[in-house]
Amino acid sequence: MSEEHQQHQAPPAEPEAASEAPVDDPDTHRFECRSCGFVYDPDEGVKKLAIAPGTPFSGLDPASFRCPVCRSKVGAFKDIGPRNKPSGFEENLGYGLGVNTLTPGQKNVLIFGGFALAFAFFLSLYSLR
Repeated sequence: MSEEHQQHQAPPAEPEAASEAPVDDPDTHRFECRSCGFVYDPDEGVKKLAIAPGTPFSGLDPASFRCPVCRSKVGAFKDIGPRNKPSGFEENLGYGLGVNTLTPGQKNVLIFGGFALAFAFFLSLYSLR
């Protein structure tokens, strides 16, 4: 009977857990030059150097590629992760009322949207008598 019980058990749920985890593809990561701060984004490429959009940093020739701003070699670049990754240290992302999990673009909208709203409120004070 124990053999029958083993045959009717459902397979482990490992494949489902693997599909829920976000896939971190290193070819989508951006790289920043430590010398000047230039950021190589594979989605944009570098028009000045005739590097087509979609070219991963690992696909660049380390012997001939130079930073378009300061001419540093590939070794001067560090991986800063994908564009849509929340900025900040991993251990701090759980704090801050959910603000720490926002991407840099979302933070910009929140900050500058708040400034615009405050400016609109300030201008509305002129309508008071």
